[in-house]
Amino acid sequence: MSRFNQVGGSALTIFSALLIIFAVSSCSGPAPDPPVAKIEPHTDTVHGEARVDDYYWLRDKEDSTVIAYLEAENAYTDAIMKHTDKFQETLFEEMKARIKETDLSVPMKDDSFYYYSRTEEGKQYRVYCRKKGSLDGVEEIMIDANILAEGHDYFALGAFATSPDHSILAYAVDTSGGELYALYFKDLQTGELLPDIVHDVDGPAMWAADNKTVFYTTQDDIKRPYKMWRHTLGGSGTDALIYEEKDERYNVYPGKSLSEEYMFIGQYSNNSSEIHYLRADDPFGKFKLIQPRQDEVEYYIYHHGKDFYAMTNENAQNFKIMKTAVRGPARRVWKTVIQHRDSVMIEGLSMFKDYMVVLERENGLRQVKITNFETKKSHYIDFPEPIYMVSPSSNAEYVTETLRFTYYSLVTPRSIFDYDMQTRERELKKQYEVLGGYDPEEYTSERIFAEAPDGVKVPISLVYKKGLIKDGSNPFYLYGYGSYGYSMDPYFSSNRLSLLNRGFIYAMAHVRGGSEMGRWWYEDGKLKHKMNTFTDFIACAEHLIAEKYTSPEKLVISGASAGGLLVGAVVNMRPDLFNIVIADVPFVDAVNTMLDASIPLTVNEYTEWGNPEEKEYYDYMMQYSPYDNVEAKAYPNMLVTAGLNDPRVQYWEPAKWTAKLRAMKTDDHPLLLKTNMGAGHGGASGRYDYLKEIALEYAFILDVMGIAK
Repeated sequence: MSRFNQVGGSALTIFSALLIIFAVSSCSGPAPDPPVAKIEPHTDTVHGEARVDDYYWLRDKEDSTVIAYLEAENAYTDAIMKHTDKFQETLFEEMKARIKETDLSVPMKDDSFYYYSRTEEGKQYRVYCRKKGSLDGVEEIMIDANILAEGHDYFALGAFATSPDHSILAYAVDTSGGELYALYFKDLQTGELLPDIVHDVDGPAMWAADNKTVFYTTQDDIKRPYKMWRHTLGGSGTDALIYEEKDERYNVYPGKSLSEEYMFIGQYSNNSSEIHYLRADDPFGKFKLIQPRQDEVEYYIYHHGKDFYAMTNENAQNFKIMKTAVRGPARRVWKTVIQHRDSVMIEGLSMFKDYMVVLERENGLRQVKITNFETKKSHYIDFPEPIYMVSPSSNAEYVTETLRFTYYSLVTPRSIFDYDMQTRERELKKQYEVLGGYDPEEYTSERIFAEAPDGVKVPISLVYKKGLIKDGSNPFYLYGYGSYGYSMDPYFSSNRLSLLNRGFIYAMAHVRGGSEMGRWWYEDGKLKHKMNTFTDFIACAEHLIAEKYTSPEKLVISGASAGGLLVGAVVNMRPDLFNIVIADVPFVDAVNTMLDASIPLTVNEYTEWGNPEEKEYYDYMMQYSPYDNVEAKAYPNMLVTAGLNDPRVQYWEPAKWTAKLRAMKTDDHPLLLKTNMGAGHGGASGRYDYLKEIALEYAFILDVMGIAK
C-alpha cells in the first residue's frame, strides 16, 4: 500500500483517536479500554520472503493520525495511573528531599581560573560559573542554563569550551532533544554574545591556540557527524570545510590533547578508527594522517612531549599501549610500551607531563595504574570496597601532580578525590550529600555469579538493606544492558533508595555484550553471538530465583535503549520468569530498523548487529528481534517509554511494539506506553522533570506489587 493511501485515508482514524483521548481523559469510573492502533499492512520482500508490518504507518510523525495515536496512548497511561497520582507525588518528594537542591560542584582549576557549576533550589538546570585567582574571588556567571531554557520544554548543552586564553566561551544548545545544536560564542570580558552563530551543528567544538578559530562538525541526513568545519570569529566568509567522511560506517569527532599542543580529527566506526592531527597553533594548516584505517583495528591517540601514545587493539584483543615520534608517526615505527594481557583490558589513557595514567579492567573491576616517566616506577591506587566504580574526573591541566577521579559504589555516594601522584595521598574534595539521614551501614552489596547455558560465569552486582532473608519473597529489580562493549559499573543512586527502603533488592546483570570481563566479553555478545546476551540475562534471573533472592512473581526487569532490546527479547523467550517489565526508549524493531539505511545509526551499526540484507544475519536477527517475535501468549505487566524527537531509537519502535503486543497478548496485565512529546533519547532534561519520570516508573512497579505506600 502506498504512502498516499496511508495518509489519504486518515480522517476517520484521527476522529477515532480523538474520541479515545476524550474518553480516557474524562474517565472517572472503571478503567477505560486501551487505544487500538489501526492495522494497515505494509509489505516488503526480503530474501524472497514477504515481510508484513501492520504498524509501519506509525513512522510518519508528520501525520496527525500518528500524533493523535501517541497522545491517546499517553492519555490512557495517565488514566490507568490516575489512582497513583498522590503516590507519584510522594515518591517525587522523597527523591527530591534526598538531593541538596542548592549545591556546588567541585571547582576545576585551569590556569588562573576555577570553573564550577551550581544548582539552586527550585530551578531545573545548572548555573555555570568561574572565579579568577582563587576560590575567594568574585563569582562570574558564564551562563545560566535556566535562563537559556526559558520557553522550551527541553534544554541540553553540547559544547561548553572556553578559548585557550579564557576570554570567549563556545557553547551549543539543543532545545528539542533531537541532538542538533546551535553554537554560540560569548565574550566573557564584556558579557556580550558575539554575532557569530552556527546552526545545526553536532555538538562538540574545539578551539585552536589563536583564540579565534573553532572547529565543529555537522550531520548528514541520517544524523551522522560527517563533516568538520573551521570557523573564524568575526570572519565574513563561509566556514571552511576541513574534512568530509564519505563512508557511512564512520562518525567524525574533534579532539584535543591535554597538553593543548595538538588537535585531532577522529573518524570512528564501531570496530575501527582513523585519526588526523595538526598543531593547535597552526589552525590553517593541513591535518596529517597518523595511520590509515583497517577493519577490526581501533587506535586512540594521546600526546606527550615529542611522542604520540596509541591505545590499540591491533593483534591485542584487550588493547595495548604503543608510542611513536610526533615527527614521523608511521605505524612501522610504533614501539610497545604496555603489552597485551589476556586477563586485563586497557580502557583509557591520560597523559600528564610527568605521569601516564592507565585505566584498566580486571575481573570486572576498574583499576587505575600510574607510571612516573622519570623513575619508570608504577603503582595502583587502592580502593576500599570489593565492588566499586572509578573514573577520571575533570583534569584540565597537563603540568600537575594531581589526578582527580570520581569514586562510588552501590552503597557509597558519588565522591570526588584529588590524588597526589607523587606522594600517593588522596584528598576527598566532596562526597555528594544524601539528605534525610542516609546511612550506608544499613545497606550491603555483593557480587555473585550465574552460570550461562554454555558454562560461562556471569557476574551480578546486588545491593539491599541488611537483614535480608533469602526465602523467595523479596521484590527484586534487575537491570541489564549488554551492547556496544559498554561496561555497566555499580554506581550509586539516591533515587534507588525509594525501592531499597521498601524491601527491594536491586541488581545489575553484567551480561555478555558489555566489556566487564574483557574485550572477549563484548565480542561474545554481538553479531552472531548476540543470543548470549539474552540467555545470560535469563540465566541470571533463574539463578536469583533458585537461590531464593526472589521469585518470578516478585521480579522486575528493566533496560533502556539497547537494554530495551534485551528486556524485549527475554520477555518473548521467557515471559513466565518476570512479573514487571520497564522498557525505556527500547530498540525493539531491530530487523526493520537495520534494513533501512536512511535511519540514523543503521549503517555504522552493521558491525554490532549485522546487516540483515545478508541472509545469514537476517536469519540470526529474526531469532531475537522483539517486534518480530511477539506471539499470542501471556506477557508480564509492562511500562514502555519513548521520546518523540529521539534520534537514536526512533519513537515508532516502542510505539509499534506496544501496538503489536496489545493486539496479540492473551493476558489482562497492564501495558502502558508513555511518549515524551518534547524530548529525545534521554527523556526529560530538567532535574525535577526527570524525577517525575522516575516516580511514574516506580509507582507503576510498586502499585503492581501491591506495596504502593
